[in-house]
Amino acid sequence: MRQALTQENVLGSPWRNVGSILVFMTVVIVGATIAYMGAGWSFADAIYMVLLTVYTVGYGEVRPIDTPYLHEVTIATMVLGCTGMILLTSALVQLFTVIQLRQLLSPNRMQSKVDKLSRHVIVCGYGRIGMMLARDLAAGGIPLVVLERDTRRLDEAEAAGHLALPGDATEEQALLAVGIARARALATVLPDDAANVFITLSARNLAPDIEIIARGEAPATENKLRHAGADHVVLPTHIGAERIARMLLYPESHVARDEDHVRAGVALDDLGLGLETLVIGARSAAANGTVHEAERRGGSAFLIARIERGGEVLARPSPTERIRVDDRLTIVTRDPAAAARILVAARGEIRIGRNSF
Repeated sequence: MRQALTQENVLGSPWRNVGSILVFMTVVIVGATIAYMGAGWSFADAIYMVLLTVYTVGYGEVRPIDTPYLHEVTIATMVLGCTGMILLTSALVQLFTVIQLRQLLSPNRMQSKVDKLSRHVIVCGYGRIGMMLARDLAAGGIPLVVLERDTRRLDEAEAAGHLALPGDATEEQALLAVGIARARALATVLPDDAANVFITLSARNLAPDIEIIARGEAPATENKLRHAGADHVVLPTHIGAERIARMLLYPESHVARDEDHVRAGVALDDLGLGLETLVIGARSAAANGTVHEAERRGGSAFLIARIERGGEVLARPSPTERIRVDDRLTIVTRDPAAAARILVAARGEIRIGRNSF
C-alpha cells in the first residue's frame, strides 16, 4: 500500500529547516568572531571580517592574514559560512514556495469538496449561533458548508471539521461558490439585520426553491425578512426571553423529562403548540374549580390533557373533574402567558380585559 505524500513529506518542514540553518549560521559567525579575536583582533575588526567572508562581498582583508592560524580560521569561515548562506537562501525560497502553494491549493481542495455536495445546508456566518447550528447539523448527519469572511472564524470552522469557504455572503458569487443551486436550505445567522435581508434577497433570486431560514435581531425586521423571501424567521432574543419566562411560569415543565413528554413536545412544536407541566398552588385561580371552568376562562388558550394526583393519573380528564391543590397538570397550549394567568396566578391577580375574576 503506497503511503500518500504530503508537502511536508516531500519538502520537510520549511520553518524547521530555516530555524536549524539560522542556528548553524549563528554558531559559525560567533565561533569565527571569537577565533579572530583570539589572534588579537578587536571585536569590530573580527565581526567585520566574518561578515565580509560569509556574505562573499570581497571588499578586502581588514588585517593581514599572515599566519597559519588565521589561514585556517579564514578557510573554515569561508567553507562553513558560504555553505550556510546557500542553505539559508534555499530554505527561505522553500518556505515562501510552500506558503504560496498552501494558499493556492487549500481553497481549491475545499472548493472541490463543496462542489461534490448536493442537498446540503449553507450556514452564512460562524458566530455563536452559526457555530451551534453547524455543530448540531453535523451531529445529525446533515451535510453543510460554512460561508464566513472572517479568517479567524473560518479557521475555527475548519478546525471543527466543517467544510468552510471564505467569502462575503452578501455577494452572489460567494453564494454560487458554496453551491446554492444544489443546496437544500440556507441559514443566514449574521448579527446584522440588513446583511441578513440582503442575503435572503440574493439567495431567493439565485435559488427560488431553496428553504431560507433567517435570523433577526429587531422584531420589526421579521416582516422585512419574510418579504425578502425568508421561509422562517428566528428572533434569538425573543426566544431566549420566552424560554426564561417559561422556566419561571412553568418550573415543573423542566422537571418532567420522560421520553413521551419530550417526543410530544417536539411534535406539538411543529403545530405551533407547546406542552407544559405545572403544579396547582393553594392560591391558584384554578384551584377547586372544574376542568371546564378553567378551560373556558382561558378562552381556548389551553387544554388540560392530563392530571396527576398522588399515584393516580387522569388522562383526558372529564370536564366536570375538579382541579385540586397540588395536582400536576399537563396542558397543551398555544399561549403560555394566557394559560399562566389562569392556572399559575393567584385569584386576586386574574384580570382579562375589563373583567376581573
